[in-house]
Amino acid sequence: MLNKVMIIGRLGKDPELRYSATGTPMANMNIATDESYTDREGNRVDRTEWHRVVVFQRQAENCANYLAKGSLVYVEGSLTTRKWQDQQGQDRYTTEIKAQRVQFLDRKGSSEGGERSYGGYEDAPQAPRGGGQQRAPQRQQSREDDTGPIFPSEISGMDDVPF
Repeated sequence: MLNKVMIIGRLGKDPELRYSATGTPMANMNIATDESYTDREGNRVDRTEWHRVVVFQRQAENCANYLAKGSLVYVEGSLTTRKWQDQQGQDRYTTEIKAQRVQFLDRKGSSEGGERSYGGYEDAPQAPRGGGQQRAPQRQQSREDDTGPIFPSEISGMDDVPF
């Protein structure tokens, strides 16, 4: 049997890093993917789907250090469903992606050019948010590196992230 999920999307808010009772780091992320199609009347329809993603171990810490709201990521993992109880004692279920691989796809810095992020997910060399002393390897960006906006909503400049 196969349980495999692969998505490319943008974070709706900064990753939330927590530690389990045993000290295992885990990060929760909300990632938006979108698609567009033309309906029967010829109107263009944009649709956004939100995905809950959980990342563990060192990857979780790297996600918390290097990703922020709006970051573009590739996530590979499996679907899992958890059962939990709310404050009223009602059973609730959450389906999420348990990430085995997270790859950073954004360019580093502003959108007006510059370096591309390294793209690694385990030992990302770029400096952490909030200032750090590490330096990312220098790399020249060519015209072929800039593939343009990933989502149709980016072309129109529309920011439909609800957070």
